[in-house]
Amino acid sequence: MTYSIIVAVFNRPDEMDELLESLTQQTIRDFEVVVVEDGSTQSSEEVCARYADRLEIAYFSKPNSGPGPSRNFGCERARGQVMIFLDSDCTCPPTWLEHIEQGRIQQGWDAFGGPDREHDDFSSTQKAISYAMTSVLTTGGIRGSKRRVGGAFHPRSFNMGLSRQVFEASQGFSPMRFGEDIDLSIRIIKAGFRVGLIPDAWVYHKRRTDLRKFFKQVHNSGMARINLTLRHPGTLKLTHFFPAAFTTYVLIALFYALFVPHGVWALLPLGAWATLIFLDATLRMRSPTVGALSVAASLVQMLGYGIGFCRGLVRRVILNRPEGFAYEQTFYK
Repeated sequence: MTYSIIVAVFNRPDEMDELLESLTQQTIRDFEVVVVEDGSTQSSEEVCARYADRLEIAYFSKPNSGPGPSRNFGCERARGQVMIFLDSDCTCPPTWLEHIEQGRIQQGWDAFGGPDREHDDFSSTQKAISYAMTSVLTTGGIRGSKRRVGGAFHPRSFNMGLSRQVFEASQGFSPMRFGEDIDLSIRIIKAGFRVGLIPDAWVYHKRRTDLRKFFKQVHNSGMARINLTLRHPGTLKLTHFFPAAFTTYVLIALFYALFVPHGVWALLPLGAWATLIFLDATLRMRSPTVGALSVAASLVQMLGYGIGFCRGLVRRVILNRPEGFAYEQTFYK
């Protein structure tokens, strides 16, 4: 068996049903599915059992430990020579694995990742969040393009694969609550393995369902960036400071607008940025409603990440406290 598709799941049986259904339609059949239930109270066992006649599927249940250790648990029980990780909130087009096969062999990748897209059936909020996470007008854009950040592509665990050799050499994911996929990618690259993006191996990714949950996600991502920097000195790039700089600008601009005569001019750059996002998202999503929500989602993304980044900087660097997060219960999407 060539591929083992590993899914760590937490209280998402409905999403697992959609994901497994999409895997039954793959044009390549040389794979198994390993589902690891990470201490859920809403089990996916019955859902997995319904696919036993259409998929080579193995189901395991274990105490809660977070997605990284759960993926390692699945790898240790997988039979394939290549492990692929998917989030439970993803679904795959029929040619997804076929494109992985082609790209992995042609490029000789030891580890790889694919981009994500929004489905037409997603809610307007989900489409707006997807826009914020992929647009070049925010800090997105790297997931669905061939751009490199910091000189290397870092696969993300919603759509990520690696060979058994890489897993054994790297010992898999760390116990980090957030940023564990970037941590693994950095370690793989440092070890000299070939890592790359397979642009055509995209998945539909639902992401968050509301802006409050989205804020928590990006807030913790901002804090995780500081933890990653301390674990891997030299990996912090100028682009990682953009959300913090944006947050600082917004606070100063609001102060000027509220307390300084004629200070409203300080908000003009923010208005121009919001207008660009509205127009771009409206054209891309063919919906002014999604365009307006994309402005809100982009603000949440930049401010949430920026606040988390600053908070992590104060907590970890200035106060020298251990790794920690305000929303540790949300490490599953």
